[in-house]
Amino acid sequence: MNQAPIDRTGAWQRLMEHAEEMRGAHLRQLFVDQARGSAFTRRAAGLTLDLSKQRWSDATLALLLDLAREAGVPEGIQALLSGEHVNVSEDRPALHTALRLPPEASLLVEGEDVVPGVHASLDRMAIMVERLHARQWRGATGRPIHDVVNLGVGGSDLGPLMVTHALADYRPADAHHVAVHFASTMDGSQLADYLTRFNPETTLFVISSKSFTTIDTLSNARTARDWLMARLVEDGKDVDEAMVMRQHFVGVSAKPEKMSVWGIAEANQLLFWEWVGGRYSLWGAIGLPIALVIGMTNFRELLAGAHAMDEHFAQAPLADNLPVLLALAGIWNVNFLDIRAHSILPYDGRLEHFAAYLEQLEMESNGKSATHDGRQVGYSTCPVLWGQLGPNAQHAFYQLLHQGTQPVVCDFIAPLTRYDDVEDAATRDHLMAQHRLTLANCFAQSRLLMLGDDAIDEPGERPGHKRYRGNQPSTTLLLDRLTPATLGALIALYEHKVFVQAAIWGINPFDQWGVELGKQIAGETERILAERDGLDRMDASSRALIEAVWRAEQEGER
Repeated sequence: MNQAPIDRTGAWQRLMEHAEEMRGAHLRQLFVDQARGSAFTRRAAGLTLDLSKQRWSDATLALLLDLAREAGVPEGIQALLSGEHVNVSEDRPALHTALRLPPEASLLVEGEDVVPGVHASLDRMAIMVERLHARQWRGATGRPIHDVVNLGVGGSDLGPLMVTHALADYRPADAHHVAVHFASTMDGSQLADYLTRFNPETTLFVISSKSFTTIDTLSNARTARDWLMARLVEDGKDVDEAMVMRQHFVGVSAKPEKMSVWGIAEANQLLFWEWVGGRYSLWGAIGLPIALVIGMTNFRELLAGAHAMDEHFAQAPLADNLPVLLALAGIWNVNFLDIRAHSILPYDGRLEHFAAYLEQLEMESNGKSATHDGRQVGYSTCPVLWGQLGPNAQHAFYQLLHQGTQPVVCDFIAPLTRYDDVEDAATRDHLMAQHRLTLANCFAQSRLLMLGDDAIDEPGERPGHKRYRGNQPSTTLLLDRLTPATLGALIALYEHKVFVQAAIWGINPFDQWGVELGKQIAGETERILAERDGLDRMDASSRALIEAVWRAEQEGER
């Protein structure tokens, strides 16, 4: 990790000078070079990364690679993967990559090989999955479980939700259908909908919380417990509470003692470790909902795809390293071209939740303004990131991308092949034609963002309201096809991109003190609301808002 402020290094200063030269360059000029497409394209782990539509040149990339070396990126990669304490503020490793190591691997961390523990947890998860898929996990009244509700928020929700949706096609044909659902909102709106529709006799709740203190999750869990206790009857008698807890709750946490106090049976506890950050945790026990949808064989393929990207990240030279190159493109855009908005645009409906997943991964990781040693940075860090399915976004915010005043860099993501395995020939032809239409839109949008008016073959001068300035940079990421392995590689690619950028900015991507402070203040405010004491410590605006709540409660009691 770099110690000196990165913006005071020679590599940074050379990039600043180079950026002045490049500001007047338009992508249409850069594409005069017919070899540009292949020159800025790399492949690994079933993914193709095309960075040719970034507003950079060979010289730019060479200078960015110098910056990465000066920032200690190669050493940082080694430190991350070997289990060094890269999470500096919490003094521990960040070993999500260990969760996808194969069983024959070995990784010593402070004298202990962590791999056997990882696979023991996976094996325990596999037993649960097999029981549910074989209709052997039964509720307190003896009926097999049909609905599983994951109660979690943030990393305990976004990753599993995204992957289960993306890989729903990979549900094992011979398994009992277990419907997996997600409830994350603390207001109970998602959970309330489920409780009106599900049968308590056949519903299992998975409480996913690293700390097992997250108020959002535990408030939902308490509601679910009360619902089960009130509804479950057998031969007209209340079912034993211990039986309900044993047959209808699973806990996933790094705190087994807290799970036990809450009432989770020891046999129903899945563990992960303090060295796994929540937003990096889908690869282990937090991924139980994923395994319930796609089966353990496919879940292990997801891990294998991520591990393939880990191996590439560890071994490929910087100039051919997909995560490094993707990260450097982001550094160039944010710090030297002053583009501080980034849109994620998948062109495949199965990736509907991928942008939301990346919003947490990137902005919670790198939304920081202090370096490892506590200095306030003098440069931009993480851009504002958002996105949506590309075909839908074309009818929503693409207007801003093409003709607005804000520069935005875009990531276009799509599988090359889809529907070729549909059995019915006529249906296969129709669906493959739809996939070609989708890819055509994907490629056309990035081309128009790049070239502007030059992409349109029309005679005469175009009026101002029909002009496209172009020169908007973008990345195109192509998956050979969307499989558990390529999705694993795609997620790992972005994880490592985040790490490389953090290494260059000199920040810690593995803590989230801003989030923790928000939780603390929310807890204090909730106590004031409930106890009606301490209002004098509030600011004028907060006092008025709290008093408005109290008035509404009083009116409701009349």
